[in-house]
Amino acid sequence: MVAGDRRELTGVLARCRDVRRLRLGLPLAVRATLCGRPVLLGANGPGAALAAEAVRRLATAQRLCALVSTGCCGALDPSFAPGEVVVATEVCLVPGELRFAARLPAVAGPHRTARLVSVERIVVRAAEKAALRPYGEAVEMEAAAVARESQVLGVPFYAVRVVLDGAGESFQLDYNVVRGADGRFSARRLLWAALRRPRVAREVLELRRRLRSVAEVLGEFLAGCEF
Repeated sequence: MVAGDRRELTGVLARCRDVRRLRLGLPLAVRATLCGRPVLLGANGPGAALAAEAVRRLATAQRLCALVSTGCCGALDPSFAPGEVVVATEVCLVPGELRFAARLPAVAGPHRTARLVSVERIVVRAAEKAALRPYGEAVEMEAAAVARESQVLGVPFYAVRVVLDGAGESFQLDYNVVRGADGRFSARRLLWAALRRPRVAREVLELRRRLRSVAEVLGEFLAGCEF
């Protein structure tokens, strides 16, 4: 299971046993047991390049049987609400409109099926989401890269996400400007942006609270999946 941010996997990790940290040069890389099944969990930062690197490094730890792109997403369909789980049927890479089919796991919990849209930047405005709506129902940054790596490795691909922000929501801060040269979020830049603008500080705190909540929902859902 590969996510962009380690905090997206906190709910899954809370349900794992026999957790062992792996020295793979990733912000998060663990081998664990989830509901009696062995899993590898990795997070390397947002975007395609970092996600692909995470898959390649995890693949050095043991032979992979399947790849799951997971974490948060933003809603493009106004009917998708924060906290809802999204199981992808397809991933569309925009720009380019390259498409990857996604398998459906056997699931026990409530969810929505959707076409995921993979982009290379954080979508911060409702108008941007509306422009992407023809391509799918939810947007994220890593699934297409994980899908491509699954083809290279010859293993099944799945994508399970949870909605963090609604289609009509816009952010106060352009979170693309607080990413460092490596593509990861810079804590220093984020802190500086929050100190300069109180509304941004409130937004960051709210998003962190929401992320903790949706990560718990995602962890409970993934624990009930059969891939």
